[in-house]
Amino acid sequence: MIENFNTEYFVVLFFLMLAAVMAIIRVIKGPTAPDRVVGLDTINTIVIVSMVIFGIAAGSVIYIDVAIVYALLSFISTLFIAKYLEGGDF
Repeated sequence: MIENFNTEYFVVLFFLMLAAVMAIIRVIKGPTAPDRVVGLDTINTIVIVSMVIFGIAAGSVIYIDVAIVYALLSFISTLFIAKYLEGGDF
C-alpha cells in the first residue's frame, strides 16, 4: 500500500506533529475563546495536510478526497463557532 514512503515523508510528518503539539498547547492554555478556536482550526489544517501527504505517499486518491471533505466541514464549523462567539443569531 505504501510503496513510496521515504524518509522525507517521515520528516514532514514529524514537523507536522510538532506543530500540532504546539497548537494543542494553545487550545489548552487559551487565554480567550477565540485563541482556542484558532488553535482548533490550526489542528484541523494540520490534519488535512497530513492526509494529503499520506495520500501522496500511499499513491491513493481517496485520502485526498477525504481531506477535501474534511476541509469543507472544518471551514463550516469554524464559521458557526465564530458566529456563536460573536453573539449573533444563526
